[in-house]
Amino acid sequence: MPKSTTSPRSPFRRLAVGVVALAVTAPVAACGAADTATSADSGDGPAKITVLRSNGALFEPLYIAEEQGYFEDAGLDVTIKAGAQDTSQNAPSVLNGEAQFAMTDSSGFLKGAAKNMPIRIATGLVSATTKTDPTDGLLVKEDSSITGFADLEGKTVGLSALGGTIQFIVEYLVEKDGGDPDKVKFVSLPTTSLTDAATTGKTDAVYSFGAFYAAGKQAGLRTIGNGMNDLPGITQGVLFATQEYLSENTATAQKFTAAIAKAITYANAHPDAVKAIDKQYTQLSADYIENSEIAYYDKNIDTTVMRTVITKMHDYGLLSSAPKDDAIYWDKAPTVTSGG
Repeated sequence: MPKSTTSPRSPFRRLAVGVVALAVTAPVAACGAADTATSADSGDGPAKITVLRSNGALFEPLYIAEEQGYFEDAGLDVTIKAGAQDTSQNAPSVLNGEAQFAMTDSSGFLKGAAKNMPIRIATGLVSATTKTDPTDGLLVKEDSSITGFADLEGKTVGLSALGGTIQFIVEYLVEKDGGDPDKVKFVSLPTTSLTDAATTGKTDAVYSFGAFYAAGKQAGLRTIGNGMNDLPGITQGVLFATQEYLSENTATAQKFTAAIAKAITYANAHPDAVKAIDKQYTQLSADYIENSEIAYYDKNIDTTVMRTVITKMHDYGLLSSAPKDDAIYWDKAPTVTSGG
């Protein structure tokens, strides 16, 4: 049974605007990257880098690298800016040279790679792990008949956005539980409305995250599974750049990713520093931040898990093609193959 039109099987409609924008900016990209290369690895003062972060969270290592002087010690002049609300739309700014690096998640990057955009993952920031409690997941009413993901067949699930990592993880866990993802209907709702949609019965379930996930549980909703942690190693935050920039500015890029790696180590050892950044740069309440666990940051990208994500997203119609590894990773990115 096909999915509702509220959850488009074809990725082309969702990608149309982004592809058009990238088609327009692509001719400019070579010029922008070349100009950056001239000033980056030339040795004339600190190399200037602009990096676009997400608007939500997981960007904390960027600010730690700035605050702890890791960028300055590496001879880098880094400007951190908030990027697009939908981080998959940060690619045009990187392609046209407005920024050298940008954040996104698995699906945000893969949608660009599936369209043969010349972008590569330079380093990871955060991946799902069983080392921390879930901070996202499926929520249902306490008296709901849904006890596992397979029970979502024939049901409606509210998401903050269609076609991305969250829809993927729901479909993946439905299939893993023995259900048919094609029989689940997805609807897009404002993130702030997810809890209400589940409690009032507007939807049979919702997939929420962060403070909204915590609020849903506090409102009496019941969790199903462990969210992204049920696929350990799925990449939730990466930094990417153009292949041209990474090739022409290898030394600068390596200094940048090394500084991020130091910041990741610091973040994992100093949760108070992470919380201080969240209080300054997110819209979450100070009380929520203070009483929440921080993410577990990880520079490594598990290529085995990423291949699972690529294959399944393509199977579910969320990717237009299944890009090969050489179209995904910078050859100096910190990749591992131990997951799966």
